Amino acid sequence: MEMLVSTEWLAGELGKPDLVVFDCSTYLPNETGNKHDGFRAAHIPGARMFDIDAIADDETDLPHMVPTPAKFARMMGALGVSNDTRVVFYDQHGLRSSPRGWWMMRLFGHDKVAVLDGGLPAWKKEGRAVETGDAPAPPAATFIPDFRAAMLKGIGDIKQIVADGSALILDARAKGRFDGAAPEPRVGLPSGHMPGAGNVPATEMSGPDGKMKDAATLRAIFAAAGAAGGKPVVTSCGSGVTACVIAFGMVRAGLPEPAVYDGSWTEWASRPETTKEKSA
Repeated sequence: MEMLVSTEWLAGELGKPDLVVFDCSTYLPNETGNKHDGFRAAHIPGARMFDIDAIADDETDLPHMVPTPAKFARMMGALGVSNDTRVVFYDQHGLRSSPRGWWMMRLFGHDKVAVLDGGLPAWKKEGRAVETGDAPAPPAATFIPDFRAAMLKGIGDIKQIVADGSALILDARAKGRFDGAAPEPRVGLPSGHMPGAGNVPATEMSGPDGKMKDAATLRAIFAAAGAAGGKPVVTSCGSGVTACVIAFGMVRAGLPEPAVYDGSWTEWASRPETTKEKSA
């Protein structure tokens, strides 16, 4: 299965017993609406909800941090996902949070996973069928995780990178937030960026039609940001979601896969000892 699948491909695969489709939507704290109401209003037939706020570490105040392998395994099993399941993620905005699901599955060793190009907006624009209401409880399955620690970075790793420049940090937030000119959506959190970080807004990964740009265009975007396959890359954003979008973009572009800083700017900016820079 390709990492990016078309609506046409998915329409032809729906209903096959080894396929699970997940809505992996998120809304920013300052946005109206929520993912659950959006799912009930319209979802791809047979889809289930992949709630990154529930499939998360519940022992931290930081939003949707990666859970333990044991918790992830329990929740995937309850959602009907086994190690043989093909998984496709989409989201209600197009390409905002579905790569977070793709990244999490692979973090825990599952490679039979893809993102729907264009997400639900593309599906609906083509007049394809949708369902409403909550998803029925699926039959339970057994998922055995295989945690890949190299894909994940914590604040200690980022402090070291900032100090020694051993990797390039790429921030997926909008330029205004990265520069410090625009506010963060989380109340009380300053905008700005980590020393030495570069900025590749996640919105640059898709075109006006909401679908992902081709590999050559993506490579040029990352090369312009200094990520041409030399120094290792770690992606960051506001809370570890759109960091996965640009990580997905790098893999799509044929570049070495970056690690993801899970705590991202929410963690870095909330720590008194960390340096925050502004370019505005």
